[in-house]
Amino acid sequence: MTDTPARLLKLLSLLQTPREWPGGELAERLDVSPRTVRRDIDRLRELGYPVEASRGSLGGYRLVAGAAMPPLVLDDEEAVAIAVGLRAGAGHAIEGVDEASVRALAKLEQVLPSRLRHRVSALQNATVPLVRGDGATIDPQTLTTLASAATGQERLRFSYRSGDGTETKRQVEPYRLLSTGRRWYLVAYDLLRADWRTFRVDRVSEPFATGARFTPRPLPVEGGESGGGEGGRNGQVGDPGDAARYFARSMAGMQPELRLDVRFAAPAEFVVARLPPTLGVPEPDGENACRLRSSSMDSLEWVALRLALVDCEFTVQGPPQLVAHLETLGARLTRAAALGHGPGHG
Repeated sequence: MTDTPARLLKLLSLLQTPREWPGGELAERLDVSPRTVRRDIDRLRELGYPVEASRGSLGGYRLVAGAAMPPLVLDDEEAVAIAVGLRAGAGHAIEGVDEASVRALAKLEQVLPSRLRHRVSALQNATVPLVRGDGATIDPQTLTTLASAATGQERLRFSYRSGDGTETKRQVEPYRLLSTGRRWYLVAYDLLRADWRTFRVDRVSEPFATGARFTPRPLPVEGGESGGGEGGRNGQVGDPGDAARYFARSMAGMQPELRLDVRFAAPAEFVVARLPPTLGVPEPDGENACRLRSSSMDSLEWVALRLALVDCEFTVQGPPQLVAHLETLGARLTRAAALGHGPGHG
């Protein structure tokens, strides 16, 4: 193999296999001399790949962990496996899978050959995921389009469905994608409305990157007027702020904060294993009991459902609106159970 770049890529692909390669075997695989292998190893080291060499008759070369992540060379099967895994995770906003994973998926799909993109789509379409019922399913292609546009500072067009079902066309400058663990949101500057907006990504359809570049605007200042939340008005513009804090302020105008005070008749470790981390961590409260004191921006309905799914007795001390909702829900469930034992259901 006389083409040096092609030979280096082949050598790198071999070294990324988790084993140690004797110099003679590498020379045979690459059809070059052992001296050429040593020179190529030095070239890889100069490019930042940490290749370790061991001496002796059983010695050889292997790629080890370094201070930075060098580019990887993936074969077809590895690329398809990674793309499918990232799509599955990103599409359901799984906790711990954040914007970084979507950026990685966008980069990978950008360079995938068409034959591999077809395989990834075929596998995705043929798979029925078993997911939680409290999160929104999102087309991974929508996520990668939004992520690529935000990273590349490229204006977007898309259709948006509001909470009441109204469909509108939007043209925005995307700033950041955020995951709450259950849903994905896009923070962007809406050009037609000349203001910042927060969009639920599961309500975005037909996203299209226009190709027009933009210079990112600063986020609203801390403590500025905030209101409207999703699709709402979000105050004055000043120095760039933190996207997560901005998002929390934005959503506060739409969803009131719930200050939870709940006592569970079960040990804290039992409840922690069944309670979403976003609701907080309960503290021990007597023998075989624990108490949760935290704040949540989630809906009453979702919080009530998650408390019930802990699968133990619990008492809600507050807030009052959650107590009232649980009373109404409990009465409805009791009536449903009574109807199930009526005539013809024995």
